[in-house]
Amino acid sequence: MMWKEKYRVGADLIDTQHQELFQRVSNFIQTVQSPQPWEAKLEQVKETMAFMQDYVIIHFSDEERFQEEIGYPELQRHKEIHAQFRAGIRRYADRVAKEGFTEELIQEFGGRLMAWLIMHVAAEDQKIGAFLRSQGGSHES
Repeated sequence: MMWKEKYRVGADLIDTQHQELFQRVSNFIQTVQSPQPWEAKLEQVKETMAFMQDYVIIHFSDEERFQEEIGYPELQRHKEIHAQFRAGIRRYADRVAKEGFTEELIQEFGGRLMAWLIMHVAAEDQKIGAFLRSQGGSHES
C-alpha cells in the first residue's frame, strides 16, 4: 500500500509529509509481516512506534496551521479527528508499556495505522485540497 498521486492536497509541505507517512507505515507493515524472527524485527518496530508518536504531532500541527492560513471551514472538526488519532496512538503506546511489544499487538497497531492513514489522507484531507482549489489553486508553503 503506497502513496498515490490522487492523495495530493496541493500544498507542498502537507503532501511531502503524507508521502513520508505512507512510506514509514508501508515499511513498518512489511517488517511486521516479514518471515524473520520477532526479535529481529523488534528494533524497527520500536523505532516506528517512536517515530509515529513524534511525527503525527509535527504533521498535525503543520496541517492545522495550514488550514488556519487558508481559512479552511472544517478546521475544528479536523482538529478533533487529529486529537482522536493521537489518543489512539497513545493507547497503543500505553498497551505496549504494559504488555510489551507482542506480535499480536503490533500487527493490530499496523493494521489500524494503515486503515487510518488511507481513510484520513484519501478522504478527510482531500476536502482540504478541494477547498484550496475552490479558493483558486495550490499553495506553496
